[in-house]
Amino acid sequence: MWSLAADMRGSLPPAQNSARDQAVVATYSPRVQPVHIVVGPSPRRNRAGGQKSPTRLPELALGQSPLTMKVGRSLQARGPAITFVILHFNDVYEIEPRAREPVGGAARFASLVKQHAAEEPLLLFSGDCFNPSMMSTVTKGAHMVPVLNALNIHTAVYGNHDFDFGLPQLDKLARETNFPWLISNVFDKITKEPLASGEVSRLFHWKGKRIGLVGLVEREWLCTLATINIEDVIYEDFVTAGRRLATDLRKQGAECIIALTHMREPNDLRLLDEAPEIDLILGGHDHHYATKEHPSGRMYVKSGTDFRDLSRMSVRVSSKGKVKVDTIDHLECTSKVPEDPEVAAIVSKHASSFSDSLTEVVAETLTELDGRFASIRTSETNLGNLITDVMRSAMDAEVAVLNSGTLRSDDRHGPGALTLRDMISILPMADEMLVLGLTGEDLLATLENSVSMYPRLEGRFLQVSGISFEFDPNGPPMGRITPGSMLVGTEPLDLQREYRVVTKAYIAKGKDGFDVLPRGKVLVDEEAAPVLPTIIRNFFLELQALNAPTPTPSRPGSAIRRAAEKAAVLDGPSAGAGAGAVGKIAPRVEGRIRMKEA
Repeated sequence: MWSLAADMRGSLPPAQNSARDQAVVATYSPRVQPVHIVVGPSPRRNRAGGQKSPTRLPELALGQSPLTMKVGRSLQARGPAITFVILHFNDVYEIEPRAREPVGGAARFASLVKQHAAEEPLLLFSGDCFNPSMMSTVTKGAHMVPVLNALNIHTAVYGNHDFDFGLPQLDKLARETNFPWLISNVFDKITKEPLASGEVSRLFHWKGKRIGLVGLVEREWLCTLATINIEDVIYEDFVTAGRRLATDLRKQGAECIIALTHMREPNDLRLLDEAPEIDLILGGHDHHYATKEHPSGRMYVKSGTDFRDLSRMSVRVSSKGKVKVDTIDHLECTSKVPEDPEVAAIVSKHASSFSDSLTEVVAETLTELDGRFASIRTSETNLGNLITDVMRSAMDAEVAVLNSGTLRSDDRHGPGALTLRDMISILPMADEMLVLGLTGEDLLATLENSVSMYPRLEGRFLQVSGISFEFDPNGPPMGRITPGSMLVGTEPLDLQREYRVVTKAYIAKGKDGFDVLPRGKVLVDEEAAPVLPTIIRNFFLELQALNAPTPTPSRPGSAIRRAAEKAAVLDGPSAGAGAGAVGKIAPRVEGRIRMKEA
């Protein structure tokens, strides 16, 4: 078991019952060393300043389940029963409101939170905020920091999309927030520290009771991160980690254990069933609203998405240490909620700067990128090859297929500077991606649908990577692919084999005539996969890092880095080389899609 040099039960001051308790925040340390304790007027702290508490990997084989673990409660003398309020939310992306109800928006959400200020709520967040959105494609998530800081969040757990711009950027953003981030079961293999400088657990006073927090994530989305090589991290099963940490927090005096999680509902329910040491599970990753009560009385809650939903929970801790959620209210952020002026000003500022930043140069293209509808909807193009090559590499797929209707500029770009305005004109939507397990037979049918309406300028015409084929424009629809012409990589198509195919979620649902795609096995769903503009933005950032006089620290094994290394033209710095130097690209047409001659 993990051990502590200090006996936390002896270190904590007596419980208080005032409206604003003295806060004692302890960051759990798994090695035998002094524990960093912060005593102050608030349980929140500013990550930008102060000393980081030591949190390192335990000296045990991860994945080893404790066989004799007991569900213990603190042996300390307890105070009277108390009831306190928790507010919870998860998965927020767009800071501006949408057109339909509930409209959401960060300014109204801040106002909704502040309506409960008199209850002195414990505000908790279950991850995903720095991406995806079109604004984050430009800001790399920085616009979210002042919004979150205005909400008075107590603690958060990382979500998968928080990693979309890489570990250095996430670490920077997390340090700029005024609340701590948890990640209890993923560690950097080299440093043995929690990933992204997160914390393993927290222990603090709240309303006279000691509350323990852990942050747990699932392996499923960890494996999909394009900016991290799974071989560079150590993952521990969330049930094993959750049970051990909760038990140790009990020994330190915790009377209520809350797990902030970012994982799919089946995994949250498994945690609910298999970790009786945890009183309350507050989940993210899924975007629907859900609650479930275990026969033991323990609860699981998911709180919707995108500044449109907020959970209010009344939690009672008895004098004997029994935790009970008395009520759960699902609060929707509708147009009836007034906007908070402070956050409205933040939103307005970033919306304006988003427009101003579109002149930023992201790359230099040595060839003209052809995005004209007359080209991309009838033939292979170098722009389509560039986009699908990056998709395939980023999602570790064998094949990438993208409906040409996704590429919206209807223009030629370059040669010369490629700007953010160009990028957003090409990919104006936050298009969701997913990875399918698709048989060769269904892959062939997919390509038949792609060319079935040629020469009409239909958006279903696919740009492709990892495959090549020939089609006869005069053949019958759904019978135009020349038999024996289709290769996956350098091998002939095997109709019975299952291939790993990355594509757009839109056509994976059967849109545009792709009726066979819903039959594919979902290997990585759209919630776990980065959105397409983020994939391409990260690609350009890696190009810039490769081209810099002093290479920017990166993860050489990451999928995005591999895509950049393959596409980069490394023949010396581009114009304006220096701190702002950008990478060079020269994609070309390669004969992936060939038209049979008459």
